[in-house]
Amino acid sequence: MKGNYDKAFENVVRLRVMSILMVNEEYDFNSFKEMLDVTDGNLASHLKNLEKQEYIQVSKSFVGRKPLTNYSATASGKEAFQAHLEFLENLIKENKS
Repeated sequence: MKGNYDKAFENVVRLRVMSILMVNEEYDFNSFKEMLDVTDGNLASHLKNLEKQEYIQVSKSFVGRKPLTNYSATASGKEAFQAHLEFLENLIKENKS
């Protein structure tokens, strides 16, 4: 089957994070937290998982005195996510009667 099923996107939080990063150049931690309605620890865990896979990258800066952590999808992350979506689309087509 065309595409590639990727276990990194098995969890709905990671799937949503990648979806957001596919349409936004970058996104910050607090905005993710608000949009996804998850706890700090839960979100951090999923972001760390995607970072470990090298699907997202992190940049840290300060806005005034407040730290700001932004995330963006890497080229390999975008490619892996597209392949995952392609797999799911083909799976649906294959099972359509």
